Amino acid sequence: MNPYAVDLEPFFGKPVDEGTTAYAGAPLAPGVAAASEEAIIEALRTVHDPEIPVNIYELGLIYAINRQEDGNVHIMMTLTAPACPVAGEMPVQVAQAVAGVDGVGEVAVELTWEPPWTTDRMSEDAKLALDIG
Repeated sequence: MNPYAVDLEPFFGKPVDEGTTAYAGAPLAPGVAAASEEAIIEALRTVHDPEIPVNIYELGLIYAINRQEDGNVHIMMTLTAPACPVAGEMPVQVAQAVAGVDGVGEVAVELTWEPPWTTDRMSEDAKLALDIG
């Protein structure tokens, strides 16, 4: 059985509360080195908001990445709007992407609505791609 497989069906089209957390991964075996923050960021860059052609990291949706020595990772993220239609599935996708990185153990992705996301959080590359001055 794939340890990263998660049934997304319960999350589709449902309102998502502050603090909702998605989980993926498994504890690292003893002696396995924890992944670098750069490797985790690269995994985050593979996840895209389906309505915006920019990855979630460049959009500024990732508020915090907390790496632990044992390889476990806690991510605090938001979405562009609380009514986002992918609000329930996006944290699951993020958790799965990060759990697939070598050196990552258990992943928790927590959704927050505070502070609210604004375009000020976007990278310059994302603003350029979306023609936002």
